[in-house]
Amino acid sequence: MFASLEDVRKDCAQRLIRAARDRRSAMHTPVIVTGDVDARVMVLRAFDQAAWSLRLHTDARAPKAAVIAGDPRVAALFYDQGAKIQIRLRGTGEILTTGPEVDAAWTGSTRFARRCYLGEGPGVVSSGPTSGLPGEVEGREPEEAELVPARDHFALLRIRIAVIDWLYLSHTGHLRARFTRTDEGAAWQGCWLTP
Repeated sequence: MFASLEDVRKDCAQRLIRAARDRRSAMHTPVIVTGDVDARVMVLRAFDQAAWSLRLHTDARAPKAAVIAGDPRVAALFYDQGAKIQIRLRGTGEILTTGPEVDAAWTGSTRFARRCYLGEGPGVVSSGPTSGLPGEVEGREPEEAELVPARDHFALLRIRIAVIDWLYLSHTGHLRARFTRTDEGAAWQGCWLTP
């Protein structure tokens, strides 16, 4: 099944492509870790196979945005329990708030999803349970005009992958491989590792 390093690298790419396109994919919601060693589950929105980069959506006011600006090291953990495959990625993150890619991601999102950016910034202390959303949009999909102020809070997290660590769990013996590259566009250098 995984006879060569190239088979493994292609498997990683195919799983990331599917994870971004299929919300039922086990790898659709990876754990993202920032340089402050904080972790959170996020939704993978896109995987660019040519650049080997991930795209996720975030709030520009979220603490992780400031962390990434100061320390761009980011890691991602994907796990498919059914396939028994874990993919760990390390790379460089950047927060994008303007530009055609951000605009396209914003307009490509549903109004219901964009509604999240109308609320108070993430992590604001509250006296009780709250979604943080303004009362007038709580529980309903807002109209396009109501979402205009939310656009200022919308951002993309792009992660440029530099290290791929792949693990296949099997009762006949686990397999592990690692791929690294020094620069974006450089060829991947792969090796087998003991699990």
